[in-house]
Amino acid sequence: MSGPLHGVRIIDLTSVILGPYATQILADYGADVIKVEPPEGDNTRYINAHRTPGMGANFLHLNRNKRGIVLNLKKSEGREALLRLIKTADVLVYNVRPAAMARLKLSYEDVAAVNPKIIYAGATGFKQSGPYAAKAAYDDIIQGMVALPSLLVQAGADRPRFAPSTLTDRITGLNTVHAVLAALFHRERTGEGQAVEIPMFEGVTQFILSDHMGGRTFEPPIAPMGYPRLLTQHRNPYKTRDGYLCLLIYNDKQWRAFFKLIGKSDADFEQDERVNTHSDRAKHFDALYAWVAEVIETRPSAEWLKDLTAADIPVMPLNSLDELLDDPHHAATGFFRLMEHPSEGTIREMEIPTTWSKSQPDIRMHAPRLGEHSAEVLREAGYSNAEIAALGAAGVTNTNAK
Repeated sequence: MSGPLHGVRIIDLTSVILGPYATQILADYGADVIKVEPPEGDNTRYINAHRTPGMGANFLHLNRNKRGIVLNLKKSEGREALLRLIKTADVLVYNVRPAAMARLKLSYEDVAAVNPKIIYAGATGFKQSGPYAAKAAYDDIIQGMVALPSLLVQAGADRPRFAPSTLTDRITGLNTVHAVLAALFHRERTGEGQAVEIPMFEGVTQFILSDHMGGRTFEPPIAPMGYPRLLTQHRNPYKTRDGYLCLLIYNDKQWRAFFKLIGKSDADFEQDERVNTHSDRAKHFDALYAWVAEVIETRPSAEWLKDLTAADIPVMPLNSLDELLDDPHHAATGFFRLMEHPSEGTIREMEIPTTWSKSQPDIRMHAPRLGEHSAEVLREAGYSNAEIAALGAAGVTNTNAK
C-alpha cells in the first residue's frame, strides 16, 4: 500500500466527472475509495472510446485505484448495506443534489447517526442557502454562469464558446479534494466529524473573478471589470513563419532581453512608453501584443526557440493533443505508462503528477468493472456468501463484474 492517505476509507457516491475526479485523486493519495454505483453503472462508463461496453476512456481516467460495488439504494436492503459500509468509513462524498440524498434517507443527519465522526462532503451546484439551491448544475451550465463564454468574446472570439474541457467540474473536484483533506485534519485535531458543502457556482465564481473583478473590487468602482492582459485579442499563440509558439515577455528583464534580441538598445527600451515599466505595459497590452505578433511572424519557430531560450524569455512550442502525448519531457519523466487491464487489455495511464519524499502514491488498481468488488466489500461489512447471493438475486447488488 502506498500514499499519505493509506488507512483512510472513503465511500464514493459520485458519478460523471466532478466527483469521480476528486475521489480518484484521494484514491491516488492512498485512500481506500469504495465506488458505489447503481445497477446500470456510472453514466461515464458509456461515453468516449471503448473496447468493452461500460468501460469508456473517460471512466478509465476517472476511477483508477478504487474498488467498485453495485448497490441499488432505492431498495431498503441496498441502503442498509451502504449504512453498514458507512460505519467504518472516514468520508462520504456525493455530487447529487442534497434533496436526492434526503429522499434516499442519506442526509447528513441520517449518516451521522450511524457514524458521528464521518466527513460528509457534498459537491453541489449552488450554495444551499440561495435561490438556485434546487437547480441542476453541469459543467456547461456553470461555465456560462461564471461568464467564461462571454470572456472569450471580449478576448476576440467570434461568438460565445465553452472551454473545450470540463473545466468547472475539475476546478470543483480539486476544491472537493482540499475540503476533504482540511476536514480530515480538523477531525484529527478535534475528533469532530462534519458536513462540508462544496458548491460549483460559488467556487468557480471566485476562480474567475480573482482575475477579473478589476475596478469593481472597489466601491464605488474605479474602473471596468476584467484583467486587460488576459482579454486582449492578441493574447494568442504567436504565429511564426512556419508554425506557432507560446511566448510570454513579462518582466523588465525579459523585455530588455527581447529588445536586444531584435536589435534594439537599452535606450530604445527606456524611451518606449509602452514597455518602460510594468504599469506602462499594463496600459498598452493590446498594442504591445500586436507588435510582438508582427515581429515573431518574421522568423521560423526553431530560430525563435533557440534565441528566445538563450535570452531566458519563456517560450515553448504549441502542442496538439498528439504532440502533448509525445512531449519529450513527459517521455523523460515517465508520465505516461502502459498497463494491463483485465477486460480492456493494454491501456495508457497518466502518472500521479506529485512527487513525495516519504509517502509516494502509486497506481495500485485499474478502474473497476461494474460490480467487480461487490462481494469483497460486502464480506468486509459482515455479509455471508449466502446473504450476498440473496442480495444479488433481489437486484440489490451485482457480483458478476461486467
